[in-house]
Amino acid sequence: MKSIFGCFVVKIGMSKFPLALVTGGAHRLGRAFCLALARRGYAILLHFHQSADDAATTADEIRLLGVPVYPLKADLTDTTALCSLISTLDTLPHRLKVLVNSAAVMLRADVRTLSVSDFDAAIALNLRAPFLCAQEAAKRMDSGGLIVNVSDVGAQKAWSGFPAYSVSKAGLESLTRLLARSLAPKIRVNAIAPGLVLPSENVSPVDWEKLVMRLPLKRPAAPEEIASALVFLVENEYITGQTIVVDGGYSLI
Repeated sequence: MKSIFGCFVVKIGMSKFPLALVTGGAHRLGRAFCLALARRGYAILLHFHQSADDAATTADEIRLLGVPVYPLKADLTDTTALCSLISTLDTLPHRLKVLVNSAAVMLRADVRTLSVSDFDAAIALNLRAPFLCAQEAAKRMDSGGLIVNVSDVGAQKAWSGFPAYSVSKAGLESLTRLLARSLAPKIRVNAIAPGLVLPSENVSPVDWEKLVMRLPLKRPAAPEEIASALVFLVENEYITGQTIVVDGGYSLI
């Protein structure tokens, strides 16, 4: 059977381990999501693009937990590569139960000079890829499942320094609600919106400290605290269409 954009769906025997696909799973929050799911007995299809060394390290950590892990490189802005990633699901002896759309790009820019190519790149990875992954994952969740989109507290802010990123994350939250309504009752779809967790190369140490001190809780989140929201969504089967904000009070300022 051929899917909507050319991927073939093949039925094979299933193992005892349910499968979770985590995009951007090599490092940062993606790594935390992979480890949290592995600790709960999920086999992990660990997607990465450029972080091969981090992916190998995370895969080793997952193996130590006694569950299968399948690192796979793909550029999710390329629909052919995305299709190849999805097709891999049909070669694994696991039933897909969880999709975590974590891969994203955050480019600093000024809306007055933001290039079309940079805008398109953010939309392609942060919004189009989660849509296509969700669309294809839904075809493979015959017995139900969970899709979690990783948004950002910035989706509800006017971050003038990151226009394409903010727009893409706002769109992702809207997509979350649309998917939740369309894929119910068998498949639940939610989002997690982290606040300050790990500093990026776009923020200097001084600026990062200033941001953290503005928070009501006066500290960034640990990656495991964000991953605990994913565990909550996995375990509570009566939540769909929601964005869980884990921001240390950032949305209050």
